[in-house]
Amino acid sequence: MDAIRTENLSKVYKGIGKRTVHSLTELNLTVGEGEVFGFLGRNGAGKTTTIKILCSLLKPAGGTAYIFGENARNRATRRLLGYLPEQPYFYEYLTPKETLDFYGRLRGLSAAERARDWDRLSEMLELREIAGDRIKSFSKGMRQRVGFAVALVGDPPLLILDEPMSGLDPLGRRMIRDIIRHQHELGKTIFFSSHVLSDVEQLCDRVGILVKGRLSKQGQIDELLGGQDNQRETLEDYFLREQQKGDLQL
Repeated sequence: MDAIRTENLSKVYKGIGKRTVHSLTELNLTVGEGEVFGFLGRNGAGKTTTIKILCSLLKPAGGTAYIFGENARNRATRRLLGYLPEQPYFYEYLTPKETLDFYGRLRGLSAAERARDWDRLSEMLELREIAGDRIKSFSKGMRQRVGFAVALVGDPPLLILDEPMSGLDPLGRRMIRDIIRHQHELGKTIFFSSHVLSDVEQLCDRVGILVKGRLSKQGQIDELLGGQDNQRETLEDYFLREQQKGDLQL
């Protein structure tokens, strides 16, 4: 079964005056269960719009998104996914432990399940030393760790991550990469957008490239880059070439 499937997904925003902006145009995308899928594109290409539609935070102008075969608009799909936005928002005066407990309650977890989640996630994301600190004092990297922990509350089978390495130092990026690999080993499906193409090339089974709201390419990394020999082009070179082709088509 596909963990994610979109059929002719479109989104239009109203601009200044009568101008409209087509953020997505007939997006047809599939992500298989258990895959790590990298979603690539320039700023404004439609990546975050797609992610918000998948998480039922935006309503599409046309088409349908499915999560494990269910319409993403159905409330039941929200229990199947964990979401990390590019800039996670928290109640600033809560601690990490209180924050995870709050989201565990929202997911309907019992007190015992919330306690087990805290033990598991605080060790995985190194939160125990800051368990009692207020989030308002946290750095970008510390907030990202808390945000990733929130996405993992309840152990959902699908993780949707919007720029999970954004603004992190090398140690922070390495931690997030290791967590993504571990979740993949556990059988999770991971869908993430990123501008850090070296991380995408290391982590992903497949990628999709958006150019101005349209899916330009989708496929296995080795197939797109021309095999596994030492002469194949990098994902960065391939990505830039696709963007240039998109510019010439305007």
